[in-house]
This record gives sequence, structure tokens and C-alpha cells, in this order.
Amino acid sequence: MPKLPEGKTKWVIGLVAVAILAFIGFKYWKGKQSALPEGIFSGNGRLESKLADVSAKEPLRVKQILVNEGDLVKPGQVLVQLDTTTLESNLAEARANLAATQEKLAVAQAGIVKQKSEIELATIEVERARRLVARGAGSQRDLDVRTSQLETTRASLAEAEATLKTSKQEIEVARANAETIQTRIADATLKSPVTGRVLYRLAEPGEVLSPGGPALTLVNLEDVYMEIFLPASEAARVKLGSEARLTVDFEPNRAIPGYVSFVSPEAQFTPKQVETKSEREKLVFRLKLQVPRELASRYVERIKTGIRGVGYVKVDPSVEWPARLRNVITEQSASR
Repeated sequence: MPKLPEGKTKWVIGLVAVAILAFIGFKYWKGKQSALPEGIFSGNGRLESKLADVSAKEPLRVKQILVNEGDLVKPGQVLVQLDTTTLESNLAEARANLAATQEKLAVAQAGIVKQKSEIELATIEVERARRLVARGAGSQRDLDVRTSQLETTRASLAEAEATLKTSKQEIEVARANAETIQTRIADATLKSPVTGRVLYRLAEPGEVLSPGGPALTLVNLEDVYMEIFLPASEAARVKLGSEARLTVDFEPNRAIPGYVSFVSPEAQFTPKQVETKSEREKLVFRLKLQVPRELASRYVERIKTGIRGVGYVKVDPSVEWPARLRNVITEQSASR
């Protein structure tokens, strides 16, 4: 291999040296850019969200599923319709029973009115017979007969009033039974409890769900957070409500504002999927950095859980965030 002239060799060596110095300078500058001031701690994590199952309360056959995996859903949106044919038959029977008891109540009420009228008439006749007996113009036997008829009519009234009370109780039971079946029918229409996205479709039309069996699993996109792990020396300075920032790997120069919603009271070993600056054999504490619900709800169509990133916590309110963490996402920017 031919040797380079001495002048060119020096020139190449100088060029390599300049490149090495430039690389070292660049790494130093990047390190300074990513360095955090005292009073701000960080840890790796990923965006997460709570899951919500859409489940049946009782064993019913799936009639129709109105969404697919990946669909965005809103609270109250109908997602699954279960077959309620049997329940509707039970409801018709319960309503017929309610109508029958209401008719029985009407008959009892009419009977009471009749008995009261008869008592008034019997009372008048007893008084008339008593006056006739007192004047010697009537017989004692006639007075006794009319008095007996009055007592019999009063007993019939008491029986009718008892029947009325029983009918009212039967109506309440029948009405409650009908309302219970109506509620069961309403519960067969499964609606979304949250704003989120369908993660798993766990059933298909024709399948029978067991009590509590899920038909869908949703990702609650209004409850978004990141869990990070800090060593004891740092976690001890973190308070609930402390200001936080979250960044994701694909856009590290734009931050999501948040706050500390949980600090674990117990130490644990660092999970395998989380990398920290501290050695793995050291104990760490789990922190939960919550994204405000109002902000998350503005970005539901763009939120992707599972994305890795970095969480930052400010433990000293007097410290300013670095410039890259002051470029935060706001509710106003969501509308643009």
C-alpha cells in the first residue's frame, strides 16, 4: 500500500483530530442540554392508561356488537346489545300481573264504598227500631236482627279494608318486579363508561356471556399517566401534587404538563422493563405522574399508550424548568 506524503499525512491526522474534538464538543453540548438543574429529578417510563371492561351483569346472548378494535368511543355510547327476548316476555307477564292486582284494588275500593253505605243505612234502621221498642211500637226481635246485620256489615267492611291493604302491597310487589325486569333489560344494552378506545373485542354475536363476563376492553384515554422509579434519596423529597413534565421518545423537545398523583409508600426493586441511572440491586420508589384530565380529553384522538418516554418531577418550586421542558402542550394548542 503506497505511503502518503508527509504533508498529507499531517493534514489527515489534523482533520481526524478536529473531527474527534468536534464530536467530543457536541457530546458535551448535548450533555449540558440534557442536564437537569438541582431540584428536578427524572426517570424513564411509558405512557399508560387505566383499562375498563364492558361487561354483562347476567348470562345473556350477544345480539350485536357495534364497535371494532381501535374505535374511539364516548361515555354513554351504545357498544353492545344483548338478546333480551326472554326478559321482554317476563316483563309482559309482570305488567299483566300488575294490571290484575290494580283491578283487584279497584274492586276492593268499590266494596269498601258499598260497605260504608250499607253501614250508614243499617245504623239508621237500628236507631229507628230502638226508638220503636222504647215506645212499645216495635219488637225486640226486630231490633236484634237489625243490630246483628249492622255488626255483620261492619265485619265485612273490616274484611274489605284488609283486602284493600293486601292489594296495595301486591301492587307494590308487582310494580317492583316489573321495574326490576325493566332494569335488567336496560342493563342488557352495554354502554361505554369512559372516553376511550376499544383495545380488545372479547366476544362475538351469538356467544353467551357469563355474569360479569367482558365483551370489550377499553382504554380510558382521560386517565393517562406515566410511572417512573426514583431512588430513595430522590423520592423522599417528592410530595403529592408536585409539578411534573412528561416527554415521549419520538418528540423529546415537547413536554406534557402533569403532577405527582401517587408516591409508593414501599420500596421495590427496579422492574426489568425500566432503566434507571441507579444500579438494579438498589431499591427504588414508584411514582405516578398524572396528565390533567382536561388536557387528556382534548387529545384523545392522538394519545397512544405504551409509548416510552421520560418523566420529570420538580421538588424545588423555585427552580425553573429547562427550556426544552417549558415547551409544553396546552389545551389551547389542541384546538389548532
